[in-house]
Amino acid sequence: MHGLTLLALPTLMPRASATPVPLSTANARRIWIAAQRLDRRSPFGEGPQAVAEAVAHLGYVQIDTINVIERCHHHILFTRIPTYRRADLHRAQTLDKSVFEYWTHAQAYVATPDLRFFLNDMKLHRRERDRWFASVTAADKRKVMRLVKQGPLTLRDIEDDDLREKDHEWASRKPSKRALHLAFFEGRLAISQRQGMLKTYDLIERHFGWTAPPKAATTAETATYLLDRALRSQGVVSLDSICHLDAPSKAAVKRIIDARVRKGELVAVAIDGARHPHWAAPETLAAEYEPNELVHILSPFDPLVIQRKRCELFFDYGHKFEAYVPKEKRVLGYFALPVIAGDEIVAALDLKTDRQKRKLLMQQWTWLGAAHKRANAGLRKALKVRIEDELDRFENFQLGE
Repeated sequence: MHGLTLLALPTLMPRASATPVPLSTANARRIWIAAQRLDRRSPFGEGPQAVAEAVAHLGYVQIDTINVIERCHHHILFTRIPTYRRADLHRAQTLDKSVFEYWTHAQAYVATPDLRFFLNDMKLHRRERDRWFASVTAADKRKVMRLVKQGPLTLRDIEDDDLREKDHEWASRKPSKRALHLAFFEGRLAISQRQGMLKTYDLIERHFGWTAPPKAATTAETATYLLDRALRSQGVVSLDSICHLDAPSKAAVKRIIDARVRKGELVAVAIDGARHPHWAAPETLAAEYEPNELVHILSPFDPLVIQRKRCELFFDYGHKFEAYVPKEKRVLGYFALPVIAGDEIVAALDLKTDRQKRKLLMQQWTWLGAAHKRANAGLRKALKVRIEDELDRFENFQLGE
């Protein structure tokens, strides 16, 4: 991997250029890897403070229930915090309250100073109930709110539900589960801690110690937040990458992009093979990016690969999550994890943790990119040694406390 050389940027001058700056996918990739802090071993330090800083920098860390290996929120943090302990996230959420849970494009951890940008979503849920919560009755909601007012609780603490038939395969027969989740989406309850995937709910004002809630951000402030979040964690951005699964925000975000381009604060870039416009800050394009030889075994929900089309553009590889694909149609395996070495995705490993035998099991190893070619046996051999070293570290984390 070579360092990025300085680019000649018209936008470093007071007048903005109408001509996009050409950017190779190799250079775009290196910028993105650096923005994701995957170009250095320990970018955030260690302990609960590192968790808070990592979540703040990335913008969000996705939560998922699948437990074939470590759950993705722990995995994503471990990838960027080598000394990460699960207790660090517990402390950040429950004691320090430096991170909180809410919905981004999925359930996720978000930095608590960013909570004001989600208050309007909470208010929207109060006004316009999603069809997912159509079965929640006023009595269900009054019941859970009455119980939570007495003190924090989990679903297991509610034992007197009259069970109902499921209206979805992922739903619960306990009406209180969906009522708690609705109150969470409405911003009435916060998830104050997790034990595995068991959530403890508390009144949001009691959890954060508010006498009054923070002031909700305006539409313009929220659009600015989305743009700045993406620039910080992605380096080179598009409307799709800024507003991932959030099409309604695109118009407001585009207005801010256009204003910054006029001021010379953003530069339009043309990435090789891209069909849609991209932008970056002039200083991002002008920086030099040092070579790195680090190997990371990524979660399939890692921010680097979760946007599949972007991943395919930058890496010529769009990761396919095959857990929901029929077995006979799988190519990479049930829970394949992409492996990045330096600035290339070189393999996908289908792993499974056997917690009883305390082993990390290799189900399938698939070479990708240049390493996949028969002529590159020497490259595969050298990569295999580096990947196996990282697998040892990953196994120790998997089977640790």
